[in-house]
Amino acid sequence: MQTLLLSKELLELIRDNTLLWGVFETIYLTLISTAVAYLLGLPLGILLCVTDREGLRPLPVFHRILGFCVNILRSIPFLILMVAFLPVAKFLVGKSYGPAAMIVMLVIAATPYIARMVESSVKEVESGVVEAARAMGASDMQIVLKVYLPEAKPSLIVGAVISTVTVLGYSAMASTINGGGLGQIAIFYGYNNFKDDVIWVCVLLTVIIVQIIQELGMLVARKTDKRVRTGRKRKCKSK
Repeated sequence: MQTLLLSKELLELIRDNTLLWGVFETIYLTLISTAVAYLLGLPLGILLCVTDREGLRPLPVFHRILGFCVNILRSIPFLILMVAFLPVAKFLVGKSYGPAAMIVMLVIAATPYIARMVESSVKEVESGVVEAARAMGASDMQIVLKVYLPEAKPSLIVGAVISTVTVLGYSAMASTINGGGLGQIAIFYGYNNFKDDVIWVCVLLTVIIVQIIQELGMLVARKTDKRVRTGRKRKCKSK
C-alpha cells in the first residue's frame, strides 16, 4: 500500500509538470549562472595568466593580490558562501530568495573557480607559439585574442563543461533559499514527505542532465582540437 501511495505521489508530480518544471529550472539556473560567471571569470583568468611572473605583462604584486582574493572565494564552502552573500543578492535583485537570488550566489561561487580553470588552460599554450607571434610584431591584446584563446580553445571548452557540472551541483542547494530546481523538489516533496521514489527520480534526472552536458561538451572539444584533426589526416594519408 505504501509503495502504491508513493507511486501516486510521483505520478501526480509528473501529471502536473512539477518534475518537468524542475528540470527546466535546473538547466536554466545552471546555464545562465555559468554563462554570466564566464563573462567575469574568463577575463579574470586571462589577467591572472598575463600578470604572472612568466606572463606577457609580469606584475607580481598585483598577481599575488588578485590570486589571493580568488583563492579566498574558492575556499569558502558554497552553503556558507550562499548564506554570507544573501545581502548582496538582495541588493542586486531586490530579494534574497528565489531563482534570481540563486543565480547571484552561483555566479559569485563559480567566477573564481572558472578564473583558475581559464588560467590553467591558457598556461598550456606553448611558449614557442607566443614567441612567434611576438616576433611578428603582435601586441599583447592580439596575442591574447589570436593566440591564447584559439590555441587553448579545446582546454577551455573542457573546463567549461567541468564548471557547468560543478554549478549544477551547487544549484541543488537552491532549496535552502527557495531557489527552485530538482534539488528543491527532492527535498520538499521527497525528503520532507518521506517519499524516496521522488528523491531517486530527481537524482536520476540530474544524472541524465550531467551526462548530456558532458557528452555534448566533450564532442565540441574534440571537434575544435587541432591535434585530433591533424592525427586523423595523418592516418588517412598513411592508408
